[in-house]
Order: sequence, then C-alpha cells, then structure tokens
Amino acid sequence: MPKADDFLESFSRRLDVEPPDAATVELLLAVAGVAAHSSERTAAPIAAFLVGRAGLAPADALVHAEAVAAELAGTSASDEEGR
Repeated sequence: MPKADDFLESFSRRLDVEPPDAATVELLLAVAGVAAHSSERTAAPIAAFLVGRAGLAPADALVHAEAVAAELAGTSASDEEGR
C-alpha cells in the first residue's frame, strides 16, 4: 500500500498545488485530532477542509480548534493553559 506521503504528493500535483511540508502535516493532523476527540470523528476531515477554506495557517487553526474544544468541554482555553 502506498504511504500517505505518496498520496499527498500525487494529489497535490493533480490539484496543481505544492504538497504540505512535514510540519504542516503534523499541525493539520493535530487540528484533525482535536476535532475528532472533542466531537464525532467525522469532524476531523471537515475541520481540515474548513482550515483550507478559511485560508488559515495550520498553527492558527490549531489555536482555534483547541478553543472550540475547550468551549464544548465547558472550559476556556486560558483555563487549559494554566493546568
């Protein structure tokens, strides 16, 4: 079975965009992980789609995803940082 990098490289070429670097992949996976673990798993790919639609940097998107997860859990992001 081809690796994820192989798929992303080919998919990027087909879409005529640069493939993400390793750091971007890690951040997007973190965003997807927050979405999946704070709600239903189906939120993960849609969250990644929304990051692209919004044109956000993955690091900024992760901050927003963590804030949403904290809101849904009934805590604030600043409460989480203090723990």
